Amino acid sequence: MTFDHLKDWVGRVEMRTDTAIAAPLAGLAATLDHDTPPWPAGELPPLGHWLHFLPNAPQRDIGEDGHPHKGGFLPPVPLPRRMWAGSDMRFLAPIPIGAEMRRTSTIEAVEHKSGRSGGMVFVSVMHEIATDAGVAIREKQDIVYREAAKPGEAPPPASADPLPAADWTRGVTPDPVLLFRYSALTFNGHRIHYDRPYCREAEGYPGLVVHGPLTATLLMDLVLRTLGGDPDGRRVAGFRFRARRPLFDTAPFTLNAAARGDGEIDGWAVGPDGQVAMTAEFVVTP
Repeated sequence: MTFDHLKDWVGRVEMRTDTAIAAPLAGLAATLDHDTPPWPAGELPPLGHWLHFLPNAPQRDIGEDGHPHKGGFLPPVPLPRRMWAGSDMRFLAPIPIGAEMRRTSTIEAVEHKSGRSGGMVFVSVMHEIATDAGVAIREKQDIVYREAAKPGEAPPPASADPLPAADWTRGVTPDPVLLFRYSALTFNGHRIHYDRPYCREAEGYPGLVVHGPLTATLLMDLVLRTLGGDPDGRRVAGFRFRARRPLFDTAPFTLNAAARGDGEIDGWAVGPDGQVAMTAEFVVTP
C-alpha cells in the first residue's frame, strides 16, 4: 500500500462561512449539566467554534462508518480507523453572538508512519476563523488514520511520565445518551459513538468510544468552572490537547487539572485503568 499520492493534498484550501448563534451553546450547557454556564454571555466560549461550521455532506455521500466518503477536502487515506488526535489553538479575540464568521482551512502536512499497530497516516489542518473585526481563532488540528484493529491487539503502552498532584478533579460517567447528545451538537455521524455492534465488530472496540473533542471539552469545562468565579476575570487564551488512548462508555473516568503558577494550567483525563487518556495545556490571561 502506497501513500505518496496523498501528499498532493498538501496546500488544499477549504473556505466556509457561518453565523455565531446561541442555540448550540445552550445545548452544550445542558449537556455539561450547567444551569448557568461558566462563560461570558453574548459570545462564543472557548471551543464554541466546534459547534459551528458543521459537516454538511448529503446522506448519499456518507460512508459505512458514518463519516463522509473520503477524497473531498481531506485526502482519501486508505485506512479504516480515523481519530482526532489533538489540536493546538489560540483564542485571539472574542466572537460575539450574531457575528458572521469565515473559516479558512488549509492542509499543511500528510505523513505516513509505522507504529506498534501498523501503518498510520497523520493529516495536519490549520483552521483560521475570522470575523469583520479580524482573526479570532487559529487552530492546528491533527487527524490520524490507522489500520483496522487486530484480534487480541494490546492497548497503547502506559505513559511513564509522572503526573502532578491535581488541584481540581471531577468524575465523569459516560453513557450512550451523553455521547449521542454530543454527536448531535457536532453533527457527527461516526458510528463508533452510538452503534455498539458496529463499534465492536467492525472497529474492534470494547464499547462506545467517547469523542476525543468531548473529553477535551470536559477538560475545558473543568477549567472554566474554576475560572468562572475569578474576580480578575481571567480567560483561556490558548489550549492544546493530545489524545493518548481511547475512553469508552463502559466505565467512569476522571478529569484533572493543576495550576503551574505562571499563567498555565495542565489538564489530563484518566481512564478506569489508571492510565492517562488525554493530556492538555491551558494558557490563561487576565
